[in-house]
Amino acid sequence: MGTDLPALLRSLRVWDAGTTTLPPFDPDTAPPTPLPLFTDWFAQAVAAGQPEPHTMSLATADEEGRPDVRIVMLHGADPDGWSFATHAGSRKGRALEAHPYAALAFYWPVLGRQVRVRGPVAPAPYEESQADLHARSTGALAAALTGRQSEELASADELRDASAAAWTTARENPSEPAPTWTLYRLRPDTVEFFQGVADRAHIRLEYRSTGFGWSRGLLWP
Repeated sequence: MGTDLPALLRSLRVWDAGTTTLPPFDPDTAPPTPLPLFTDWFAQAVAAGQPEPHTMSLATADEEGRPDVRIVMLHGADPDGWSFATHAGSRKGRALEAHPYAALAFYWPVLGRQVRVRGPVAPAPYEESQADLHARSTGALAAALTGRQSEELASADELRDASAAAWTTARENPSEPAPTWTLYRLRPDTVEFFQGVADRAHIRLEYRSTGFGWSRGLLWP
């Protein structure tokens, strides 16, 4: 017997009281720029036990303007932007070359929070991309050395063989370069902070880059 998807969906609830705490958020006390607030919210998500708080949705548009989205890992956030990495020849890389603008979304349900970031994206210099890769784990280097991301795969055996060879190289030479591995930075035009509220009067605070600093405003939920 198949699953009754509509019934299953109706049985689910968002922000169950047993696993979620909705902290108060006064947007009038928010800092004048978004990065300090993001850093605080990120630290609070970690402290609250949010699984994988550093993962985020990355939305791009491909060469034909069709949207695409996937989960990637945040590599950093600083005054230069929010950073992530991928192979330049992957679907993400090709999309960003065609349309160097993207959106990020973080979801931390243990606190009923979302953060959305949108803006232009630019690749970091090669040396910086490789330094970022080699600061990560052996597994991350092995995955990067396996390469051919998003290309068609003939068989699972082909992947296992390539992965095994990449792991050997990564262990024997931790500084092995992965030439197409690229660090990207998204410099935000807008950053939105969403705080869920039990009575559904959710708080949405949006920062907007003006070219001379940041302006702030509330949005209807």
